[in-house]
Amino acid sequence: MSKPVVAIVGRPNVGKSTLFNALAGDKISIVQDTPGVTRDRIYADVSWLNYNFTIVDTGGIEPESNDIILKRMREQAEIAIETADVIIFLTDVRQGLVDADGKVADMLRRSKKPVVLVVNKVDSFEKFMPDVYEFYNLGIGDPVPVSAASQLGIGDMLDEVAAHFDESALDETEDERPRIAIIGKPNVGKSSIINKLLGEERVIVSDIAGTTRDAIDTAIERNGTEYVFIDTAGLRKKNKIKEEIERYSIIRTVSAVERCDIAVLVIDATEGVTEQDAKIAGIAHERGKGMIIAVNKWDAVEKDDKTIYKFTNEIREKLAYMPYAELLFISAETGQRLPKLFEMIDSVIENHTLRIATGVVNEILAEAVALNPPPTDKGKRLRLFYITQVSVKPPTFVIFVNDKELMHFSYTRYIENKIREAFGFRGTPLKFIIRERKEK
Repeated sequence: MSKPVVAIVGRPNVGKSTLFNALAGDKISIVQDTPGVTRDRIYADVSWLNYNFTIVDTGGIEPESNDIILKRMREQAEIAIETADVIIFLTDVRQGLVDADGKVADMLRRSKKPVVLVVNKVDSFEKFMPDVYEFYNLGIGDPVPVSAASQLGIGDMLDEVAAHFDESALDETEDERPRIAIIGKPNVGKSSIINKLLGEERVIVSDIAGTTRDAIDTAIERNGTEYVFIDTAGLRKKNKIKEEIERYSIIRTVSAVERCDIAVLVIDATEGVTEQDAKIAGIAHERGKGMIIAVNKWDAVEKDDKTIYKFTNEIREKLAYMPYAELLFISAETGQRLPKLFEMIDSVIENHTLRIATGVVNEILAEAVALNPPPTDKGKRLRLFYITQVSVKPPTFVIFVNDKELMHFSYTRYIENKIREAFGFRGTPLKFIIRERKEK
């Protein structure tokens, strides 16, 4: 099931980021800084009363003049409105109700989306409640008083937010069909690929409503297997500002990636790998999804005998944190190598759900340790006792050692490479959890 998206909208300095961090909790600080993932984390996963949802912070713009403030606020609010299932409209009790709040409220009202009006910086309910009542004048429901900094009233606010979620957000029934998200920058040919696949396969397509506004789920059947493709295309032209487009497409990519098993990152062959491609790929990598990189518009590239080699090297270099990703050069226009995409998807799904018997993986570990003994640090040697696979999607291994501090990431990488040598695992990341166990 897909997670609902909740966006926090409001003027600068009303405390959007403080609220965002309060909701995201410790997760924000322990998330690894994967190369290619946006530095300012604008989304986080939150759980409340059996609901899991993704929260989006639209903040962080501090323009100089009032006109620009309003313009930028409007753009942010539009992006949030387009993307979100529920909107938290954040205001500031200390600044009181200002004209700009009214303008944002008008936009939100027109959006027909559920809005929860939240009044921030209410550090004392007794002292500030009379001021909170002023916000009834916005005409978008009961104001919920909170203090993001002191984490007061957050539970009541989340109750209000969760009340707007669809019951299906609680649905535990699993859809067994493989889900493939087609991700990438605008205009790289994501929709063309899906349309071509549909044309080739001649199936009746059902359009299942996607969660995010323009993400459409399309079922395609091939050789008796039904696949669900999630298309994240359809960016509106009105978001002219580059950073905003990037922020918007990243938010939408997160929603699509959340729901998929395999992500197909589409890159424009005529442009090569861009910084935004690296960011989008980082989202899928960070969430442990199977990964295929499809270089589209390959027919439009002047080629010699070294072109593929050069291109492959450039991609591997710029996306060095995901050497496992499968690579395919295609053309949605001509259909070149598109049937191969299904073969690759099947193979990556198989690897993403592959389980290895504990005895076998321990043999690999013993051999790896014998070939390259663990390093010592200040006279203390790392000892690896045991390894076991605990889950799939992605394949996750727990390694028991005598001292976690001694297990350097480079040695974990070495063990990973040995496991990959034995089992391939092409197209899927592997996750390792290091646990300490006292020596007997």
